[in-house]
Amino acid sequence: MKASEIRNTFLKFFESKGHQIVASSPVVPGDDPTLLFTNAGMNQFKDVFLGFDKRAYSRATTAQKCIRAGGKHNDLDNVGYTARHHTFFEMLGNFSFGDYFKHDAISYAWELLTGPFGLPPEKLWVTVYSEDDEAYEIWNKVVGVPAERIVRIGDNKGGRYQSDNFWMMGDTGPCGPCTEIFYDHGPDVAGGPPGSPDEDGDRYIEIWNNVFMQFNRTEDGVMHKLPKPSVDTGMGLERIAAVLQHVHSNYEIDTFVALLAAAKAAVDGAGAGDCDKDSASLKVIADHIRACSFTIVDGVIPGNAGRGYVLRRIARRAIRHGYKLGARTPFFHQIVPELVAQMGEAYPELRQAEKRVIEVLQQEEERFFKTIANGMEILDAALASQPQQLDGETAFKLHDTYGFPVDLTADVCRERGVTVDEAGFAQHLDEQKRRAREAGKFKMAQGLAYSGVATQFHGYEHLVCETSKVVTLYVDGVSVQAAGPGDEAVVVLDHTPFYAESGGQVGDSGELKNASTRVEVTDTFKIQADVYGHQGLVQEGSIKVGDQFLAKVNAELRAKTVRNHSATHLMHKALREVLGSHVQQKGSLVTPERTRFDFAHTAALSDAELQKVEAIVNAEILANAGARAEVMDLESAQKSGAMMLFGEKYGQTVRVLTIGSTKELCGGTHVHATGDIGLFKIVAEGGVAAGIRRVEAVTGDNALAYVHQLEHTVHAAAGALKSAPGELAERIHGLQEHIKQLEKELGSLKGKLASNQGDGLVSQAVDVNGIKVLAAVLEGADAATLRATMDQLKNKLKTAAIVLAAIDGDKVQLAAGVTADSTAKIKAGELVNHVAAQVGGKGGGKPDMAMAGGTNAAALPQALASVQAWVAQRL
Repeated sequence: MKASEIRNTFLKFFESKGHQIVASSPVVPGDDPTLLFTNAGMNQFKDVFLGFDKRAYSRATTAQKCIRAGGKHNDLDNVGYTARHHTFFEMLGNFSFGDYFKHDAISYAWELLTGPFGLPPEKLWVTVYSEDDEAYEIWNKVVGVPAERIVRIGDNKGGRYQSDNFWMMGDTGPCGPCTEIFYDHGPDVAGGPPGSPDEDGDRYIEIWNNVFMQFNRTEDGVMHKLPKPSVDTGMGLERIAAVLQHVHSNYEIDTFVALLAAAKAAVDGAGAGDCDKDSASLKVIADHIRACSFTIVDGVIPGNAGRGYVLRRIARRAIRHGYKLGARTPFFHQIVPELVAQMGEAYPELRQAEKRVIEVLQQEEERFFKTIANGMEILDAALASQPQQLDGETAFKLHDTYGFPVDLTADVCRERGVTVDEAGFAQHLDEQKRRAREAGKFKMAQGLAYSGVATQFHGYEHLVCETSKVVTLYVDGVSVQAAGPGDEAVVVLDHTPFYAESGGQVGDSGELKNASTRVEVTDTFKIQADVYGHQGLVQEGSIKVGDQFLAKVNAELRAKTVRNHSATHLMHKALREVLGSHVQQKGSLVTPERTRFDFAHTAALSDAELQKVEAIVNAEILANAGARAEVMDLESAQKSGAMMLFGEKYGQTVRVLTIGSTKELCGGTHVHATGDIGLFKIVAEGGVAAGIRRVEAVTGDNALAYVHQLEHTVHAAAGALKSAPGELAERIHGLQEHIKQLEKELGSLKGKLASNQGDGLVSQAVDVNGIKVLAAVLEGADAATLRATMDQLKNKLKTAAIVLAAIDGDKVQLAAGVTADSTAKIKAGELVNHVAAQVGGKGGGKPDMAMAGGTNAAALPQALASVQAWVAQRL
């Protein structure tokens, strides 16, 4: 039975028992900040078990995509070295939410295993929690499992209820005993039954775990019976497939046989030739392609933090294992089509994202292959002396300079029987973070202590508050009672129309004014979540705690800002339409001048794509659809389809903003209708980090000003080139071709000049112990001329060490060449650096040819004069 058939049989079996088939949730949990990745089938039902959510069904069954490669649940180090560890796996599960309990859960499991799956009953063993007499009786009296194949497991983890057969969600909350089902591979395989001293052997393999949530554990440790006990079960698809396909290792099941073959073909084609098909490295690659691909499908890209970092370390671990097998060019991305062939039917999102997954992995490979050779050279050199431990400084250098995650370094070291000084690595990492913190600049909000009333914000509806009272005042970060003319102060008001910087939108500016005092507000920020600080300069009079002010926002700047902010929402949606649903916001900045939007995408946007995004946004503007904001609870917002950002922490009450065809969670200020935006124009697009693109755009009068400036530039250029604006591109192309021709002619003339000068320099060479030594200045030469002349001189002098120099003002260009028969004694790189050091520069290159530069032309004659003595010392 193939893995796909096992998955389908499992789901259909439980569907026949009244269970709702529920699609797998993403491996990136969108609404659970406590999880890095989905690591169990019950994750998507967590709120149901806790009583925070209620579904239309009380029975469910799933095939859940899971990843365990970061945080508490991390199997990464074991993958490739054992028969059953994976970074990505599928968990088959059936769930009861206060419906059936132990009797049915156990009966269903036995019926499926011994019926549709056809396992011999005598091959199955079970474990129960030592105090769970009910489960024991069901297995023994109802199902008929002999007592000798039922093992009671007690508190074997050091405390009350600390047992392999007692499940807890945490220190408090739902919990209960569990019963596990094991398959006996027979006496030919080493190992004893569960609970025995030899239980870690491979003879008895756990294939299914039934968790019975029947208690709620409170902080005092007391177990209270739940009014509606529930069932949570899990069976690893890979494990049961190995049993049903009569193989011992998960890597021998049909899915992995295909992926291993694809991995071998890709590695062989990348330079390995014919790698060992049984290599553990191939298993690592075949495993990791699943974890990487499904993570990318859910919108993660390789990065240096969070999920992006985990994805990067998994991908680079796979690449390193390919490199170990002999691959010298990107290969990992080539396995994706086979993965799609194996799993695309069960998970259509994988097939839909195939092209993007390939692009992301290929870019990561190309980036890593540029550094892996240098990194491995450093690591090999450090391990050449066969130390027992790799020092923390080297591990940090590999991490910081060459992109080797420390666990990847540890992986290489483990293969060679060496440990890593992780404490030393952590010390260097902490030192780097400390330096970064010291270099950072922080807003005035940091360090302001506040314990007063919250600020009431009225800025959604009004730009003016007639009477706003000063409740707290700060000067130089210290709470004061009053501030005078010229003081830079932070003012906390009880009521304000000023928007405080949040969610990428900058804070409002404006003024605070009464009969005697005027404060120019330059920025507004949050001291606490609901406390607004108005930063400004006291222009007239004095301000003191308790004063009443008219608080007025700069209406013109607010209008510009809201146009840009609303356009950002429309642009976000347009980018997803044009590029794909993988586009996710990774940062934004909305100011009165422009909007800057960072998002996940792997390639530069073409002109056609940018124009399409502009067209979509401007069409929304022309439609002049209204904007509407609604405050609702988070669950209602989720059900409404409002877009939420992964990793963003939301409160129980959120603001849902609908602008045109977009719906997002947003606390910012916005236009009343899309037509208020006026005009939308993208002014810049580029990359800001690996897999992160940035688009900058302008709206309204700023967009019009930008278009006017472009028009002025075009007309000015056309005038200078004596052409019509419509003929400008053709005219520029003609000039470029003319310049290329002139450069070609100039190069030819320089070559002739170099040849003529070279002929004259041959006679200046001096014999030093059998090697012709020449050090000279080549007038009017550039780097290319220096190299061309060097080749000519080496051919004519046969055995030689040569330094040529060119001068341009104070700058010096140097070239050193050594003929092949002399590089054993003299290296061109050392020679050029000897001269470069004397003229304020440095350089490098190969043993027979090296280049350098300098900034002190006055010192050149003496530096060239020292070449003969330097060469003589090395002969």
